[in-house]
Formats: sequence, C-alpha cells, structure tokens
Amino acid sequence: MIKFEHTIFALPFAYIGMVMGFSSGFSLRVFLLVSLAMASARSAAMALNRIIDRKYDALNERTKNREIPSGKIKLSQAYIFTAVSIIIFEVSAYFINDLAFKLSPIALFFVVTYSYTKRFSWLCHLYLGATDAIAPLGGYVAAAYSLSTPIWYLAAFVSFWIAGFDILYSLQDVEFDKKHNLHSIPVKFGISRALWIARLFHITAFVFLAISIRGFSLSWVAYVGATLVAVLLVVEHILVNPNDPKKINIAFFNINSYISLVLLVAFIAGRYCCG
Repeated sequence: MIKFEHTIFALPFAYIGMVMGFSSGFSLRVFLLVSLAMASARSAAMALNRIIDRKYDALNERTKNREIPSGKIKLSQAYIFTAVSIIIFEVSAYFINDLAFKLSPIALFFVVTYSYTKRFSWLCHLYLGATDAIAPLGGYVAAAYSLSTPIWYLAAFVSFWIAGFDILYSLQDVEFDKKHNLHSIPVKFGISRALWIARLFHITAFVFLAISIRGFSLSWVAYVGATLVAVLLVVEHILVNPNDPKKINIAFFNINSYISLVLLVAFIAGRYCCG
C-alpha cells in the first residue's frame, strides 16, 4: 500500500534542507530523526490517501487492484497503520526541537487534507506540491531551528515541480475524473493545455531552483546538477504520452527519483566542495 518510490523522491529534499541548515557540522541524531519523521509522514500521507480515495479506487480500472479495494488490507488495519505513523511522526518532531514540534500540526494538516482537494478544485496539483514542499522546510528547521529565505525558494521549486508532474500523472484519469466530478487541470483545461501548464510549472520550478542555489551561495557543482535536472525535466515531458500509462509511470517514478538524487548530491557537493 505504501509506495517506497514516493518516499525516495521526497526524502532527499528533507536531507537537502537539513544539510543547508547545519551550521556547526553534521549531526547523526538529527539525521536519524529527520529520516524517521519523513518516512512516517509519507507513510501516513499514502495510507490516508488510500483510505480517503478507496471508493474511487474501487471504481477506477487503473486502481481497483489497490490493497484496500481489493481486500488485501482491511480498512481497520489501514487506520491503525495511519495512527501509528502519525504518532511516530509527532514523537520524532518532539525530539528534533521545539520549533519542529510546534510546526508539526501544520504538516499534518496538509497531509490529511490534500487527498480531498480534487473533490473541490483543479488547484489540487498545487496543493499537493505545497504539501511535499514541507520536506525541505522541515529538514531545515530540524538543523537550523529557524527558517531562512533561500530554503523557501527551494520549497517553491519542490511545490511547482511536484505540481507539474502531478498534472502529467493525472492524464491517466481524465475520463474517469470527468465522469465522477473530480477536478484536475487536465479536466478543467483539456489535455493539450494541461501539458503546457505542466511545462510552465516546471520552468517556474527551475527558476526557483537556480535562485535557491544562488541564495545558499553554493559552488558551480550545484549549477551543474540543476542543468542536469533541466535535461531530465525535458526528457520527462518528451516521454509522457497521455495514451501510454507505462511511459507516464516511467516519468513519474524513475525520472523524478533521478531528479531528487541528483539534487541531493549537487547541493551537498555545492556546499562542501569545489568552491
């Protein structure tokens, strides 16, 4: 029920935020707590998404074999798993620092509510982006006990990057969403315009990425990483075919994971070497 791939392309940004926030060297304690908080938050988010969308998943040919609608996992088990994940997240935030714990309810609010947004608004993609953008912010708070301007630029990158590829992912369900009165940018504006909006979001994301690199005063290595990310985004858009779900899944899971890992290496190297 919990897609490990989803954590793979989200977790690196918590680490990037954490590394950018360290001022007096690496802390294994913070690293372990951030890892635990991030994994538990993502697990809670995925489980809640499956719980909240279970009726739609059962009706959708693409998702009817997911664990809850297929009966592989009982609804009660999913609720218990979610509750345990939330408890682990809150305990982790408590031991990170006071600010992380005070801000943790905001993160939980987004985690709980984002699955409902497609019932009301085609802006659901941006809401999901804002939810995932909490990762670098949380990592930075864990290490720095504060928030600075450059980390907000990185969060903006994550927000528009996630929103852009969520538009591409939603192309698989356009007809289903129309039939069941669910909202998305492809439903609202059509597939052709949705593709252009996704491109615009990714261009905007790249701009924020470059600004964040400059804001953190990283070396040229980080800009090389950003350039590689730009290439991967172009490949993602070339690869996506609304009529071929396999290519959408390759773009969604594989390329986005590469982007996360490239940026993790680029930000660490950009801060600590080749200055």
